[in-house]
Amino acid sequence: MHHRTTVAGFAGALALSALAMPGTAQADEVSGDIRITKVVVNGGKDIVLGTTDVKTFTIAVTATDDSGIEVGNTFPIMWHTPLPNGDYWGVVGPEDIAGKCVRQSFATTTCTYTLKMNPRIHPQDNTTAGTWTVRAHALANDGDYITEDSAGKAKVLRNSRLTVNAAPEPVKKNQTITVTGALTRANWETYKYAGYTKQPVKLQFKKKGTSTYTTLKTVTTDGKGNLRTTTKATADGYFRYSFAGTSTTPAVSSASDYVDVK
Repeated sequence: MHHRTTVAGFAGALALSALAMPGTAQADEVSGDIRITKVVVNGGKDIVLGTTDVKTFTIAVTATDDSGIEVGNTFPIMWHTPLPNGDYWGVVGPEDIAGKCVRQSFATTTCTYTLKMNPRIHPQDNTTAGTWTVRAHALANDGDYITEDSAGKAKVLRNSRLTVNAAPEPVKKNQTITVTGALTRANWETYKYAGYTKQPVKLQFKKKGTSTYTTLKTVTTDGKGNLRTTTKATADGYFRYSFAGTSTTPAVSSASDYVDVK
């Protein structure tokens, strides 16, 4: 079931006359010389969601005005898709609407907000994996205000998992071994992990006593996300699979499987 999440109730709790309703799509608004100069989501890192665990992250909004920024009136929401009725599909707002504000100078203040994203509520469905947008508002001490519908961007990705198994082991030198595995990712509709199909994955090897993996070949996942290939066992060492990631799914490497060559 999909939940069309808006934050009208959140906006009512704020009771800020200078701010148009958060969670309602509309044009940017600005009065005076106030500006939002920087927005940083999750410290610049992607937000990766599985199927159950709630992800806690931050949004830091920096604003500037010659009169200074009014603390407690600089805040964001994050959204994915604007809807025809003016609402957003997929919305998450801060836990504390006051935030933690630090004055950088008389004119400039950065306020950091803590948000929580629940994979069973906020992503709506798998189509919202990818780029999300930050809508930010700031109010100056002299009454100037700004609301930017697209003040920043962030990636919200479906968590990935990757396994590996090399067999037989131990094995005689130069004998063929079979390396299997599976690439799966979180499904935000079934709340389970499912195979990520038709994806290129690198088979890599690290010789015992060294610290660097070498790519042996690229293997493509089948229709269920499974991996299977063969290679020669030339020396003691560790095999793993490594996936580079996509626009909706993060990069991941499997644990290593050690093969003893006799």
